[in-house]
Amino acid sequence: MKPYQIIIADDHSLIRQGIKSIIAQDHEMEVIAEAADGLELFTRLAEQLPDMVILDISMPRMNGIEAVAEVREHYPSVRILILTMHSNAQYFYHVISAGAHGYLLKDDSDTELLTAIRTVQQDKTYVSPQLVAEVTGDMVSAFRDNKELPIVHLTDREKQVLQLVVKGHTSKQMAVILCLSPRTVDHHRASLLKKFKMKNTVDLVNHVLSNSIVVPE
Repeated sequence: MKPYQIIIADDHSLIRQGIKSIIAQDHEMEVIAEAADGLELFTRLAEQLPDMVILDISMPRMNGIEAVAEVREHYPSVRILILTMHSNAQYFYHVISAGAHGYLLKDDSDTELLTAIRTVQQDKTYVSPQLVAEVTGDMVSAFRDNKELPIVHLTDREKQVLQLVVKGHTSKQMAVILCLSPRTVDHHRASLLKKFKMKNTVDLVNHVLSNSIVVPE
């Protein structure tokens, strides 16, 4: 059987070598190319299409979030695992919304990298152990169990408000963007919480991102 082929994109050579050495422990996986930034990644992808891309968020010329969206658009069959130092859950939300299949912190990579690769390879979403406590509930449940969730019908305005909520905008900022009053925005936010049966905005963001309700622009 052909090894599971991987391309690594990280601007630090030592990190790339460390990733390669861990992957080399599994004879069913193979690193076929490396890239030092997002633009070089697409050069490598044009040369040889892998099964998976492992990439950092903070890279020169094209960052990881931008790269994820581009890979998903042009190479939809390629699985994407983020390997990063950013432990802030907001980064996790952004890359999952952009289309990444897994999020691994570099601090966990020594013990978790092969597990993360296998999880994503099996068409599941991987969440780094240090982040699990911040993305519990419906989010992790949907990731782990792939359970069916009820369809929620939203108005066009509610969809606009929801996307801005995920991006972290306040009601006042959303009012300016959408040319509405803050009170009207708050009404839509309350409606969203009611429709999704969520207690607060954090739970709402976790829920909609885990179920691909928010589509990246």
